[in-house]
Amino acid sequence: MTAVAARFAWREVRGGLRGFGVFIACIALGVLAIAGVGSLSAALSDGFAQSGALLLGGDVAFTLPLREADNAERAFLAAHGTVSEIAVLPTMAHTGDGKSALIEAKAVDGAYPLVGSVKTDPEMTLPALLARNGDVFGAAADPSLLARLQLKVGDRISIGNATLELRAALLGEPDKLGGGIGFGPRVLLSEEALRASGLVQPGSLVRWRYRLRLPVGQTDDRALAAIEKQALSEFPNAGWDIRTRKNVSPQLERNVERFSQFLALIGFAVLLIGGVGVANAVSAHLARKRQTIATMKTLGASGSTVVAVYSWQIMLIALFAACIGAAFGAALPFVAVWLFGALLPFPVAPVVHLDVLALSVAYGLLIAFAFALWPLGRAHDTPVSTLFRGAVGLEPSWPRSRYLIATALAVGAVAGLAIFFGYDRRVTAIFAASAVGLFAVLRLFAGTIMAGARRMPRLHPMLLRLAVANIHRPSAVTASIVLSLGVGFSLLVTVVEIEGNLHSALTAALPQHAPSFFFVDIPSAEVQRFDAVVHQQAPNATLDRAPMLRGRIVEARGVNAEDLKPGESSAWVLRGDRGITYAGALPAGSRLVAGSWWPADYSGAPLVSLEEKTAKDLGLKLGDTIRVNVLGRNLTARIANLRAVDWENLGINFVLVFSPGTFAGAPHTDIATLTFADGGSPPEEAAVVKAVADAFPAVSAVSVKDALDAVDRIVGNLASGLRGASILTLVAAALVLGGALAASHRSRLYDAVVLRTLGATRRQLLAAYAMEFLLVGLASVLFGLAAGSLTAGLVVSRLFDFPFLFLAGRAVLAACATLVVVIGLGLFGTVQVLGRKPMEVLRNL
Repeated sequence: MTAVAARFAWREVRGGLRGFGVFIACIALGVLAIAGVGSLSAALSDGFAQSGALLLGGDVAFTLPLREADNAERAFLAAHGTVSEIAVLPTMAHTGDGKSALIEAKAVDGAYPLVGSVKTDPEMTLPALLARNGDVFGAAADPSLLARLQLKVGDRISIGNATLELRAALLGEPDKLGGGIGFGPRVLLSEEALRASGLVQPGSLVRWRYRLRLPVGQTDDRALAAIEKQALSEFPNAGWDIRTRKNVSPQLERNVERFSQFLALIGFAVLLIGGVGVANAVSAHLARKRQTIATMKTLGASGSTVVAVYSWQIMLIALFAACIGAAFGAALPFVAVWLFGALLPFPVAPVVHLDVLALSVAYGLLIAFAFALWPLGRAHDTPVSTLFRGAVGLEPSWPRSRYLIATALAVGAVAGLAIFFGYDRRVTAIFAASAVGLFAVLRLFAGTIMAGARRMPRLHPMLLRLAVANIHRPSAVTASIVLSLGVGFSLLVTVVEIEGNLHSALTAALPQHAPSFFFVDIPSAEVQRFDAVVHQQAPNATLDRAPMLRGRIVEARGVNAEDLKPGESSAWVLRGDRGITYAGALPAGSRLVAGSWWPADYSGAPLVSLEEKTAKDLGLKLGDTIRVNVLGRNLTARIANLRAVDWENLGINFVLVFSPGTFAGAPHTDIATLTFADGGSPPEEAAVVKAVADAFPAVSAVSVKDALDAVDRIVGNLASGLRGASILTLVAAALVLGGALAASHRSRLYDAVVLRTLGATRRQLLAAYAMEFLLVGLASVLFGLAAGSLTAGLVVSRLFDFPFLFLAGRAVLAACATLVVVIGLGLFGTVQVLGRKPMEVLRNL
């Protein structure tokens, strides 16, 4: 039976693919999205793996915050290979005409770079570039700094007490990506120049990085693991962060994988919407084949045979469409490198990954099978008499239970594969459950619309009455429009609302609440003089200041940090060193929620105050202990209280606040904020920055507005990528609309001919159809508006912990654009129907 069905199906396919254009486009588009994202993600992973040593700057990297390696640590590194020492710190660059900017100074030694080469314009060797000429040191600066300060090659800047001659523009560093995100434009200089600047002081925010290049023949993975293990064993209190070429930047790779997963989920949404188009296309195909099906049944073919024949045909066509999408998806990384290779900030190694393509094809076939089973199952029980009577289409009915079970199994298989292969299985599971729930709700919503239209009282305007009747007619496209447009528009509204709310949260409260500047690296011995200088320039502004050290949590409640499993929102607390402080009084912007604050003159055993959400995620409570590593020394403190912190005011606050005397004698600097009552004018801000720069060359001033603008740009870029991907869902919805119109072509042709015979004009029919699409589209858009806003509200309030604001302007603009597209496509699809002459059609009825 199976072989016979397959043979008949192949003959059907050989007859041509007429009527399957939308079917093929829907499956190909969804598979393209999934295969493209998967291939690009795999290419990025391969790029990281192949370029690990280049990105890291060596085989192993050891990073120490705030302190240099001691003699024993240096000897350990030198015994294992070639070492390069690098120091990175944020500081201020000043020009001779009073301009200044925050930069990230990167000081290198003579061995740098161990891997790769530095690119400059004009091209220069590193010794010539950084050579000293009297009291002037050579340097290279990022082109963005040259543009911002209106500098050119040959000009001079000063950092601290050192004068730098900018001998070239810095175009590329081999290890830049492995170093993480910087505080500002990079300036490359020699280690000698950095020490001459006077910026390296106890407590300064300098990160010392030691890159190790292993001898030839000792660079396998086992050797890397052995060195890392030995370093942790011999120097358990060093406090260094160790990276190998196998894990250059775990956080960056996690972010890439997360972003890829979200794009893949959008690809699934495209494929699910395309599934509606599959169902429409299959229904239309079976309607065209009603005579063939009737003949088969008359000659003795069972309903199961008919379903088997057309199932084989559908799956063959789905395989063809999925292969098209997979082919284009496989080409995406190659196209990206060809077009944007020089601009991509990540290493991309494009290779055809057959496993990724096979998985995307499997998704396409399963979706096609799941959405085709319903109309195929209905064809099983359609009587021959109905087909020979020339009914407009197959009678709507529920298929047999076997087809319902098979549909559920196919949907479950898609969800299971997505969850099993997803980066975050919890997120994927939530998406799968939400997608099934959304489709169920949308189908119920569509049924409610059709039922309401059916029960509506007789309307007097003929065009409106005809439009309402079209909404609930047997071959109405209402369900298809609501399902496809509802999902697509919900996703688009979600992305738009999240982007808008994050933008508002980052900028809206800035004039009233946020400080204008953060000042870092204030010498603790000169804080009084610093206060006096600032107050002299801005007597009406508020200056807040606090001591700051850097420390890393190494143990909590007796459990090593690497063994703790916090929630994702607090995992960052355990990644590397964090800012910590000590205080006698409760910091502004905090309130106690548990425990009591220590006396201002407390001098007993070390106590610590912990932010309440972090404590909850780490499973900590009052009385538990936390061990932190500060400057290579481990210190244990007991949790005395928990605080709720208002992070949104951008004031000085810390996750960990210790009792006074905890760090007695430890070198540190202070951090300060300056807040103008009226927000501050540019001249006022410039005067303060210049006065601080003249009096304290080593102090860095960070503009809060500039920092927020930078974050806002990053959020905007990410949202633009997601918005562009989500527009694919609306493209899929447009394809579904086209397929729905094709499926109802015979019904609409019949009605149009009858109405034109009775005297209706083309203009009247177009107006009626436009009204129909407007009403159904408006209902779908309103649903999408509500569902998308609700989803965005949950994400903004629960995930980002910001107040949610419904942005009516953005949402309504997107809704209007979507409605125009829906009405335009709907009318375009009906022009052919209205163009047929009534006599020509009546002869063939």
